[in-house]
Amino acid sequence: MTGHPMFPRRHFLAAAAGLALLPISARAQSGASVGTLRIGALKFGTLNWLIATIEAEKLGAREGLVLDSVDFASGQATTVGLQAGDIDLIVTDWLWAMRRRADGERLRFAPFSNALGALMVAADGPVKTLADLRGRRLGVAGGALDKSWLLLRAYGEKQIGADLAQVAEPVYGAPPLVNQQLELGRIDAVLTFWPYAARLDAKGYTRLLDVKDVIVGLGIDPAPPLVGYVWREAILAEKGAAIAAFLRAAAAANRVLATSDAAWERIRPLMQAANDAEFRKLCDYYRMGIPGSFGEAQRASCAALYKVLADIGGPELVGPNPAFDRGLFAPSGE
Repeated sequence: MTGHPMFPRRHFLAAAAGLALLPISARAQSGASVGTLRIGALKFGTLNWLIATIEAEKLGAREGLVLDSVDFASGQATTVGLQAGDIDLIVTDWLWAMRRRADGERLRFAPFSNALGALMVAADGPVKTLADLRGRRLGVAGGALDKSWLLLRAYGEKQIGADLAQVAEPVYGAPPLVNQQLELGRIDAVLTFWPYAARLDAKGYTRLLDVKDVIVGLGIDPAPPLVGYVWREAILAEKGAAIAAFLRAAAAANRVLATSDAAWERIRPLMQAANDAEFRKLCDYYRMGIPGSFGEAQRASCAALYKVLADIGGPELVGPNPAFDRGLFAPSGE
């Protein structure tokens, strides 16, 4: 979420020790540490929810890991920090990382969330089907190259034989702004990121279409994650064990969040939920997006998704020399 000022970084100090590739019990007995990992996150973003859970459950401690979490005001600031080497790991979309890799920046990716955006409409509004968007104003969170928007355009071509960018009037803006425009009745539908879809859902708005349904409707199944942890290959020699430890701790934290309502109550202040209904929807949407396995089927889906996005987004999105490089996707256990 953009626009939030930075606040002082937090240090999550590990108490137990270990070697990253050994079972937890063996690491705990070894007395060794896997070191410190410096993570860039948005102040009120969902990565901080996960980090707070890792801290509270002492999951970093079990791995012998020290997390140094630095909050940034925008996603662009995190990518700049990663590229400059100021931080070790961020959460961003793999398409950005793929383009950087094609430009010579050797990056790696592992899934953070399968949660995607949604096309939201008023329950009693005029838009009941995709075809109803013809001639209407459609809010789009982000810009003209937003991945969900490009996918919805491709889906519209397939389903109703029309490019929504031509038959509807897209209105681009930050997620809070387009949400507000829908609530004020100034637009007829909004395509937005999942936390903002959850907030609208809590207010009685309807999910007309999930981006996951759009992807599957384009013949890409299983729908792959778009967003994940990204780091530079250059740090693997020094921090590969710390990255592997963090990914295990993150998976363990997600298991806690998948089952424990108390864990959600603990991080509620970070979520900025306006009320109980919004809080519950944010929990539900997050839980639905907890990633499962990421294997060959998911990599194949990423390749198919890349082709769709490259075809419609063109060089402005994927660069002058588009190429899908499977090397971006970290092997399991890295």
